[in-house]
Amino acid sequence: MALLDLLLLIPVLGALAVLALPAERARTVALLVTLIELAVSLQLWFGFNSHAGMQFQVARGWIPAYGVDWRLGVDGISLFMVLLTTVTMPLAVLSSWNYITEKHRAYYALLLVLTTGMIGVFVALDMFVFYVFWELMLIPMYFIIGIWGGTRKLYAAIKFFLYTFVGSLLMLVAILVLYWQVGTFTGTYSFAYSHLLANADVVQGSALWLFGAFALAFAIKVPVFPFHTWLPDAHVEAPTAGSVILAGILLKMGTYGFLRFALPLFPDAAFHPTVVTVVVVLAVIGIVYGALVAMVQPDFKKLVAYSSVSHLGFVMLGIWALNVQSVTGAIVIMISHGISTGALFLIIGMLYERRHTREIAAFGGIARSVPMLSAILTLVALSSIGLPGTNGFIGEFLVLLGSFREFPVATGIATTGVIFAAAYLLWALQRILFNKEPEGENATMKDLSARELVILIPVVIAIVWIGLYPKPILDRIEPSVERLIVQVRPMQVERVVSPVRSERREGGR
Repeated sequence: MALLDLLLLIPVLGALAVLALPAERARTVALLVTLIELAVSLQLWFGFNSHAGMQFQVARGWIPAYGVDWRLGVDGISLFMVLLTTVTMPLAVLSSWNYITEKHRAYYALLLVLTTGMIGVFVALDMFVFYVFWELMLIPMYFIIGIWGGTRKLYAAIKFFLYTFVGSLLMLVAILVLYWQVGTFTGTYSFAYSHLLANADVVQGSALWLFGAFALAFAIKVPVFPFHTWLPDAHVEAPTAGSVILAGILLKMGTYGFLRFALPLFPDAAFHPTVVTVVVVLAVIGIVYGALVAMVQPDFKKLVAYSSVSHLGFVMLGIWALNVQSVTGAIVIMISHGISTGALFLIIGMLYERRHTREIAAFGGIARSVPMLSAILTLVALSSIGLPGTNGFIGEFLVLLGSFREFPVATGIATTGVIFAAAYLLWALQRILFNKEPEGENATMKDLSARELVILIPVVIAIVWIGLYPKPILDRIEPSVERLIVQVRPMQVERVVSPVRSERREGGR
């Protein structure tokens, strides 16, 4: 069995095991399964060839009568999305360690099924298989929010489901139209991504509409302003693990969808001057709007939720600037946002377990009573701001550097988002950690437990490692980004190679 088959099968088998075992063992089995999944996925990192194309490929027939094949593979873009998923899931399980009742067997099983759905989205190379996984991950997340969420959990779950499902249905129509038109032209009816990509130019007459359907589905998932309104509700009402997965992985499916499908399949539509203007304007609005709204939130969790709208705006800006620096930076932001924002939600969950509130005003001075938690919260917040030396700086710097070449005015406005991020996060830190002597429950709060340290230490290591030594990540991403740009805009080949890589090559001659 191929490596990617294993990555998709292990969580499903784990979910069945969880459902068959006593409730008190469910969390242990779920954690063990996610750790095995992480260990298996690390083979992708060590076996990855930066200069090869799609790797670890699987291709076998599934529903041959309709041109559906089981096709999987990873490149330098999807590699990090898979690894981000497998790293996040053990932390999500550990954050739910207090869930030990009978009904929580289903909770852990849903987390494992969700793992298969998310990884499937990132490795699918057949459009039908991609759509199946895209819809599959929607179901467990709906139940995780709707059953184990907060007081308005049903409203948030239904809103999340409807937003995503409506966009997905339009994307399904676009996939079927693309399949039919390419099949009619070539005589081969296949959902294979490579086949559709090689012949996508036959749909020029309807390319703008097809791109629009894909773009809507992905924009909702990102979420791009003004399709973002489901996100704060889902984040606030979801349990801690649900918020971590939403921020860390699910939002990246939208930006990944643009990079993998929408841009390569419909490049002329994606870079039509009107489309470029609309996307860039919405990205900049999202950056500034998300930051300003985050600044006035009394709920710490909702503040972090709106910060995601701002951060993902930088990703969209970097993608549409379409040069090596900007697209590489966009992918690094996707990775860093998953780490830093996921960590913020983990810490918010830890604070909620102690005080049963997320209101910023309810805290104050807790740096004295919980110094370790406060130190890690400060580091994670600074990484989210983009402090040099942390993971958040690398991606934002590359996006702003690359985007300025294409959209100097928009990039100048977007830069204010960095300033606003410092304002809303540092002000929140001041009110939560400092400002006054801790009183009442704030004065008697317990610091991080051993389990909580196990959750947060890997995050701290990742923040510092990526911030100080991003080379292994950039080396794996850049060749895939170069191939993507050549594929999407072949007339810009001479602009593909980044100055840094060019200098490396010149120096090696």
